[in-house]
Amino acid sequence: MRKAIRAGVLAAVIGVSGTAAVYVARQDAAEITAIAASAAPTGAAVTGAYTYERLENPARTVVRDSAGAQLASFTDGSRTVLLTGRSRTFTEPRFTKVSVTSNAWIRLAPQPWRAGAEKERWFGDWLPKAIGDTDPDILAIALQYTDGAPDLMAKKLRVGGDASFGPDSAEGRLEKSDFYDYLGIDWDFPGGVHEKPEPARARSLDCSGFVRMVYGYRAGFPLLGTNTKGPGLPRRAWALSELGPGTEVIRDEKKQATDFSALQPGDVLFFNLEPQLGPQVSHTGIYLGIDSDGHHRVLSSRKVANGPTFGDAGGVSLIDGSGTYAKAFRAAKRL
Repeated sequence: MRKAIRAGVLAAVIGVSGTAAVYVARQDAAEITAIAASAAPTGAAVTGAYTYERLENPARTVVRDSAGAQLASFTDGSRTVLLTGRSRTFTEPRFTKVSVTSNAWIRLAPQPWRAGAEKERWFGDWLPKAIGDTDPDILAIALQYTDGAPDLMAKKLRVGGDASFGPDSAEGRLEKSDFYDYLGIDWDFPGGVHEKPEPARARSLDCSGFVRMVYGYRAGFPLLGTNTKGPGLPRRAWALSELGPGTEVIRDEKKQATDFSALQPGDVLFFNLEPQLGPQVSHTGIYLGIDSDGHHRVLSSRKVANGPTFGDAGGVSLIDGSGTYAKAFRAAKRL
């Protein structure tokens, strides 16, 4: 485990009260603006109190308020929703001097989006609650495993806190430290797959194990125990990219991806860090956004940093530029 040497590592992200994590940058209910019906902007259609606009690349529905400000963005085929909320600043001073400031709050809708879903009952129930939700979102949950993050307990189980990367496997750098290893509990997956944690991997998360912890165990996206196609997140990075659910926002062309215009915070990114072994991706992480230097940052679990980081130990965590991760960046999905 990395030493929790900096109390301010997640400044403006996570505070602690007793054993429960509390969001510092919470949005008080009194600050949530009431939404009234308005004239639709060009190309949008009005339904009830919101306005809806269809956009492409990727196909999505943008929800706006009475003043035309964006409240949410729903991408076709994806459960991930981008909500506009209070601005937050993420820092990791041990590994980088830059910060990431964003008003993007990322949550999972009950089901994948499709055009016209704003007319369905679940949407009318879910969106107003999501807009006012002050619980940690995907980005905040992900930061709960970085350097110095305090332990987070739930029913005597440590579900959050500074995570290690875990030891190499006997076969080499295969992903081996999954969410159940971190938790130290047995886990039953669909299809009769049963896994037991390895004691040596306690409090450890490899790259795909980190994504599965954040999106799966913590946020509720279904999980698979195999590297197969199905209604859940498969185990390894290459399987998440090739077989996993979600919307492809950057297609894997087997070469360095350099167009980031379709990305939004919370997207799952894929890298080929071992091109000598072939074109298949070997690393995954979560897109955090644009940093204070204007660069695109990824948050991923890495061996050199000994766990999840968006810092620069062993190579800058950027998908633009000429660094290791930029050269290895191949594709992105929106779960």
